[in-house]
Amino acid sequence: MKNKTTRLTGAALPGLLCLLMSLSAFWASASPLQNQVTGRVTDTNDNPIPGVSISLTNTNTGTQTDLDGAFELEASPQDTLRISYIGFKTLLLPVRNQTSFTIQLQQDITDLGEVTINAGYYNTTRREQTGSIARVTAEEIERQPVTNPLAALQGRMAGVNITQTTGVPGGGFDIQIRGQNSLRAGGNEPLYIIDGVPYNSQSLSNTNVSATLLPGANMSPLNTLNPYSISSIEILKDADATAIYGSRGANGVVLITTKQAKTGKTRFSLQAYTGSGKVTRSLELMNTEQYLEMRREAYANDGVTDYPANAYDINGTWDANKYTDWQKTLIGGTATTSALQGSVSGGSETTRFIMGAGYQRETSVFPGDFNYHKLTVNSNLNHKSEDQKFSINLTTSYSFDDNNQPGNDFTRDARMLPPNAPDVYTEDGSLNWADSTWDNPLAQLEQDYRAKNHTLIANAVIGYQVTTHLKVSSSLGFNDRFLTEAKEVPSTFYNPAYGYGSDRSYRFTNDTRNQSWILEPQLNYTLNTQNWKLDALVGATFQNQTTSSNVLYGQGYSNNSLISNLSAASFIFVLENGSTAYKYTAGFGRLNLKYKDRYILNLTGRRDGSSRFGPGKQFANFGAIGAAWILTEEAFSKALPWWSFGKLRGSYGITGSDAIGDYQFLDTYSITTNRYQGLTGITPTRLFNADFAWEENKKLELALELGFLKNRILLNTAYFKNRSGNQLVGIPLPGTTGFSSILANLDATVENTGWEFELSTVNFQKNRFNWNTSLNISFLRNKLVSFPDLEGSTYANQYVVGEPLSIRKVYHYTGINPETGIYEFQDYDGDGNISFPNDRQLVVDLNPDFFGGLSNQVQWGAFELNFLLQFARQQGSNYYATGSRPGILSNQPIALLNRWQQPQDEAPFQKLTAGGDSDAVRAFSNYRNSSASVTDASYIRLKNASFSYKLPESLLQGVDARIYVQGQNLVTLTRYAGSDPETQRIDNLPPLRFLTLGLQANF
Repeated sequence: MKNKTTRLTGAALPGLLCLLMSLSAFWASASPLQNQVTGRVTDTNDNPIPGVSISLTNTNTGTQTDLDGAFELEASPQDTLRISYIGFKTLLLPVRNQTSFTIQLQQDITDLGEVTINAGYYNTTRREQTGSIARVTAEEIERQPVTNPLAALQGRMAGVNITQTTGVPGGGFDIQIRGQNSLRAGGNEPLYIIDGVPYNSQSLSNTNVSATLLPGANMSPLNTLNPYSISSIEILKDADATAIYGSRGANGVVLITTKQAKTGKTRFSLQAYTGSGKVTRSLELMNTEQYLEMRREAYANDGVTDYPANAYDINGTWDANKYTDWQKTLIGGTATTSALQGSVSGGSETTRFIMGAGYQRETSVFPGDFNYHKLTVNSNLNHKSEDQKFSINLTTSYSFDDNNQPGNDFTRDARMLPPNAPDVYTEDGSLNWADSTWDNPLAQLEQDYRAKNHTLIANAVIGYQVTTHLKVSSSLGFNDRFLTEAKEVPSTFYNPAYGYGSDRSYRFTNDTRNQSWILEPQLNYTLNTQNWKLDALVGATFQNQTTSSNVLYGQGYSNNSLISNLSAASFIFVLENGSTAYKYTAGFGRLNLKYKDRYILNLTGRRDGSSRFGPGKQFANFGAIGAAWILTEEAFSKALPWWSFGKLRGSYGITGSDAIGDYQFLDTYSITTNRYQGLTGITPTRLFNADFAWEENKKLELALELGFLKNRILLNTAYFKNRSGNQLVGIPLPGTTGFSSILANLDATVENTGWEFELSTVNFQKNRFNWNTSLNISFLRNKLVSFPDLEGSTYANQYVVGEPLSIRKVYHYTGINPETGIYEFQDYDGDGNISFPNDRQLVVDLNPDFFGGLSNQVQWGAFELNFLLQFARQQGSNYYATGSRPGILSNQPIALLNRWQQPQDEAPFQKLTAGGDSDAVRAFSNYRNSSASVTDASYIRLKNASFSYKLPESLLQGVDARIYVQGQNLVTLTRYAGSDPETQRIDNLPPLRFLTLGLQANF
């Protein structure tokens, strides 16, 4: 029911009351005409906000919004509405001749006590949190035209480094939260929690099927999520925030919360966009004239005057005047992207709902007709009993994506094919093999890669408020991921001159399924007194996960049209067939104490049990303590009016890790491909290790949070030190055991330290113009503190005590011999030869010196501009680390023209050779593994920009609509000697630049 307008009056003296009564007629005649003004107030997600204060400036007239966010009051055209609510920015709106208002309030980043932060098993606020939690909201995610939510986090969180591995749709991301803790490459993944349900971060893709397209067969598990259905993403970083997750939170926790139902009348939301994408940067390669000059000089240096028969590019076989820009031909296409999102929500105080669906499509920059489709459906139903004691919250989401791509990435061919190579098609439109003088790159279009992902996530949270202080609840979650992928290579892929028929056609298939369920009963007790606040939580976790996979290879078909039917293959080989089970159980507790709202203590503990360890090693205890002191609640802070907030916090705790795969401690066996007397046998693949136990990660953090000028300036500074020990690695074994190593705990220690800085400023805040800025920057250091007998182990050439884990041991490049024109390197052992490993001793650090992001939000009336600059200072592997040798039948960067040509030349590149100069060939091989192959890979990237215009309400009655333009990966400033400083790969497609146009409407 709507609240009526009220007149707010104070106590009045009888004389004053009489005077007012005698002058009432005069006021009535002098007052301007009053009109009935109505309106509705929502947040940026179009959720109604009840209890918002609506008043007229310079008067005592006011009201509040009802449960639907609606209000009504009387006002004259000369009045101004003042709309205010805790946690949101206050608005001043002139009434003029308008009688109906649709008002959207922006969250106030300066109100630390009202912004709710999801900490997993409990909620907190910026003001009271004792742990380190980074947060990205739905508004920030929706401003970016991305298909994977991880792409929306890049550059927005201190201490969180996210790298996109490829620009191919459906590809993966590498994420590290405060550095690398484990020596194992797969031991550094964070824990993903989606609406309370653990989500397996492991890629289900198989290397046999997708490795030639997706680097390392890395298919991000979050590809199937709809970014527009997400309400917020929180990342838990320190021990206080992660210890309640025990071993699962050793590498940080990523909490993803989808949009929840809210009270209000039925509302609809629609959003659609379309756009296009291109490769961000191309290499500056040689044209035909430059390339042929390089090739001829290479042969001349080798003393060859009669070019060999296979030197098609210069012996007259290919046209010496022909030029093809292969980067433009193979990866220079335009990818299109489009999306359509819709949702309906509403409900009463007892029952609320939201249902949404989305569709996204993205094509490829490769030649051919390739595309990626994603369909998602999500819902949330929230019900409370009339007495508010019983509650149930049901959340479900289903997603399906279908990815159709070529079997291989065209990027390497695009950068290495000679510029005068033949045309790809003949006059009749068939593939041109040019008398078998080359491998036509478009033959890869005959291959086909197809991947279909199905993901179902469901969670139910049931609670009952037993007493005012005690609540009992339980959550039950289920997750089902199923991937089916196939790679088909028909005989038409090969040069017809080979005479291959369909008997050479083959197909890989992979069917992998991961299912898990989790049950977590909980008891929560709260008690508030005059000075003390207590919040206690105890609970248990029961989780079961199974993974099954079936990888097959079929070859030889009677007809290529049957290649999709594996049963039609003449030979079928089972590459992988099996299933694994993982069981996890835990008991956990949390005790939070607040004294006078200024001293906060947070204690968490967890006892974990994992089936991945042997008898006697299956259980371990983890815990943390966090504390905070809100300085501005003390009397001494009152003398500093410009100092509005101050908090000193710290934490220490121990987490663990069991992210080592299933059955690693057991004797295991595999089916052998060799047969004995016609029977298939088994072969041992792993030795039993009874001492196999948990890794440990000890985390320490100290932080200072400051606010100035009524929190218009917020500065957070954090220092952390994490030490990970009891490392699970492969320990070398004597050859007599039949195994090269055994997975065991090594007394090695890895340390991560760092400083994180976050600065938020409200530069300008007025009714029609607002400007906010946020900056985050992280300085992280990784170090191998100890490694017993490192020099005698198989890791001697990979790690160095006192250095980061991400180092490369390389030859020390010293320059070019001015007489011979050959690369030279430091001879560490002094034997006169440059050899591995004795002379590959120089250590280069590939960890970023620092990284971060700078974002701005500018709002002027109905216009809004948002942009994010992502930056990093780092070294990386350049083009020459994996590129081909200059002088052979392969294109090169223009920079290679500055090469040594005669004695006493000073040039950055050695003499050219077509392969006849063994010294030059050997020197180039060393050059690729030297300090010369590592270069500055620092960059500043306009990662995201969004410009929107809110359409006038008079144009669309009852509809809140805006049009927008969004861009991703727009501009990159770098001196990096390669195509992309983020991926640092020449074999894989870099992230694309996208520009989209869209419309969003709420009604």
